[in-house]
Amino acid sequence: MSFADLGLSDELLKAVEEAGYTEPTPIQEQAIPAILMMKDLIGIAQTGTGKTASFVLPMIDVMAAGRRRALMPRSLILEPTRELAAQVAENFEKYGANHDLKMALLIGGVQMGDQLKALNEGVDVLIATPGRLMDLFERGKIMLNGCELLVIDEADRMLDMGFIPDIEFICDKLPETRQTMLFSATMPPVIKKLADKFLTNPKQIEVSRAGNTNENITAFRVNVKPRQKRETLEWLLRNDHVDTAIIFSNKKTTVRELNKQLQQSGFKSGEIHGDIDQATRQKELEGFKSGDINILVASDVAARGLDIKGVSHVFNYDTPWHPDDYVHRIGRTGRAGAKGRAFTFVTDADAEAIDNVEKLTKSKIKVFGKDDVRVELTEAPKPPRAPKPKKDDVGAPKETRSRKSADSDDREAKGPKEARDEQPRKPRRDKADRTDKPKSRRNYRDEDSEPVPAGEWNGPKPDFLSVGFD
Repeated sequence: MSFADLGLSDELLKAVEEAGYTEPTPIQEQAIPAILMMKDLIGIAQTGTGKTASFVLPMIDVMAAGRRRALMPRSLILEPTRELAAQVAENFEKYGANHDLKMALLIGGVQMGDQLKALNEGVDVLIATPGRLMDLFERGKIMLNGCELLVIDEADRMLDMGFIPDIEFICDKLPETRQTMLFSATMPPVIKKLADKFLTNPKQIEVSRAGNTNENITAFRVNVKPRQKRETLEWLLRNDHVDTAIIFSNKKTTVRELNKQLQQSGFKSGEIHGDIDQATRQKELEGFKSGDINILVASDVAARGLDIKGVSHVFNYDTPWHPDDYVHRIGRTGRAGAKGRAFTFVTDADAEAIDNVEKLTKSKIKVFGKDDVRVELTEAPKPPRAPKPKKDDVGAPKETRSRKSADSDDREAKGPKEARDEQPRKPRRDKADRTDKPKSRRNYRDEDSEPVPAGEWNGPKPDFLSVGFD
């Protein structure tokens, strides 16, 4: 099947062709026709399956007809993180090049001025994170009663980040007659309840079972001690044919420290986490995509949705606390049919977490071993052992005993007097040398002097005491 068979417009097909895509993915084959027929949709698909384009492409054609109004966006896409929102915006710019559509990005970490200006001019597609959208809504800067289409992307990630109450509030402010699409990699009970409440007779598409990992990814677990993590990581980065890699950690502080240590070790690395502003995040991502840096140390803000081509390796520096995050993390590699390798560092404290991951994926993660190393390992030559000296019956070394025996034999051959004359003698000290030895400082008086009466001077007599006065 080709994109032309899905009912997309000629202008959109031209943009897709210019982007270099020829055949739709399985979720695109099923989702695009349903969205064009204005049906509600639940899409369950693992990361890297083309989920974003499955709703961006039909939305462009659906929004092509209509009039935009100030402060009233015609459609709304909710994303859990700024990075995902920015990526969806890039897709709209790429695929909507031949359409007269206005798009606005509403995210935190940047000033509101340009965002408010775009809303005042009217937008067809608003891409937003729940936090910034709620902020502007409470200030009266945006109205949601003109929204015809709603997309809730990465719904399970919304749940993890605590956005479900905000989403429920937003959905209550939208018109009842609207088209709603919900996409998620997993479908926990809370997300199922949300879908039942706000979607009307939805079509459910499940491309792959929740928790399945990409077959193009070779996954390993590396059993390490906590203090051996960085040393092990640097060895793998140097020896496993790493082109580009993303290193995930559970804590922002670890991300900062690890990136600094890698740079000190000579690696071209950058960092991305929730404590840096949006401009810096975007700069780090652009540097990673362009090849200025080839290692990105990240928290879970980069675990979902980031479509960066050519990531050869993923390293879980910390075993993820939530097993779903494992699937999303390693999904950054092995995309678009390419092969990838994923390493998860496991300490003794991570035993329960890695067990939960294996239960979710329903497969054992192979322990990284000598046969899996991609460089030839040569054993270091062992230093030669020094021969131990043999001992005789009384415990003396044989060599010493032999030398002593030879010396005594030689003395016996020369006779007792000659042998005694050859023995080194200690030099004798002259008698005068012994008498010239200075006395101790305590004996400053002559030992033969008479005892001094009580109350008289008992030390050396100064010269001025001998001076008489008339």
